[in-house]
Amino acid sequence: MLPTSLVGLEEVRQPVKERLHDVECALLGMVPSGFESLDEVGEYLFSRSGKLFRPTLVLLSNGVEGTPTESATKLAAIVELLHVATLVHDDAVDHSPKRRGMPTVNDRWTHQVAIIAGDYLYSRAVIEITALGDIEPIAILANTANQMTVGEMRQLILHDGLAFTRQDYDRLCECKTASLLSAACELGAMAGAPTRREQLRAFGYHLGMAFQIIDDLLDYASPTEVTGKPRGQDLQEHKVTLPLIEALPNMQPSERSAVEAVFSDPDPSPESIRAIIDVVEARGGLERAREHAGVQAAKAREQLASLPENEFVSALYMAVDFVVERVG
Repeated sequence: MLPTSLVGLEEVRQPVKERLHDVECALLGMVPSGFESLDEVGEYLFSRSGKLFRPTLVLLSNGVEGTPTESATKLAAIVELLHVATLVHDDAVDHSPKRRGMPTVNDRWTHQVAIIAGDYLYSRAVIEITALGDIEPIAILANTANQMTVGEMRQLILHDGLAFTRQDYDRLCECKTASLLSAACELGAMAGAPTRREQLRAFGYHLGMAFQIIDDLLDYASPTEVTGKPRGQDLQEHKVTLPLIEALPNMQPSERSAVEAVFSDPDPSPESIRAIIDVVEARGGLERAREHAGVQAAKAREQLASLPENEFVSALYMAVDFVVERVG
């Protein structure tokens, strides 16, 4: 059973709360295309306030030396544009009907609309960051988008999921999640605390690794009303994540056979999914996945140790706690 989160996202956001409002305004100004059908999708995606976790990291990293800069607001909005673009594409690739309890773009409109909308958001991010007139942020964003795309393809073409190793999983986490959180922190530091750039890049990397591990753990351990998706959806979609990787070597032959049966069934039953979840938990998969997340969280905190003591750095520490203690 996962513990109740001790740190809420609102506490993490507190030092940049007003600036996050500016980020939302900037986002709404970036999305319109002048084409009604695309604008309808954009309004659907951005009219509701999201968690804005990645923009929060940009703004907190920007302030670690005590002198936040105006340009970070736009950088934070661009990072969120890129993030939402990847979510739209991910949902289309996975044919997911819902995200956080709401219909996805591909479910509300069509698969084709989702692909086009994701492409549009990617291109808007490129246009907006190019307008800043600095090549370095463009290089960081382009490299991040490339890594995330490679990560999705890596996951998509798995032919024998149960042969997926811990090393394979780490590479996937790096591409899918750690790359963008790392970029968010580096971009923020570049704009306001350039001497801390590498430190905060590394912080974002380890935070991102912990984030993805916990996300995968929640799929096994948290109810639908907490995560916004059915428990065991990764298993339903034949995705091998760290809890299963850690549990497989300790399974009895009959348990391994049950897992193989689920992965060979194009539409496994809810009962078979629940049975695998129980086996993974019994064989220590959840416990060891949480331990790995804890290791990454500790490495993230190490990167903050030499930073000045101020509200921005305190909030980055709280961001680590939020990631590893969250229940959704």
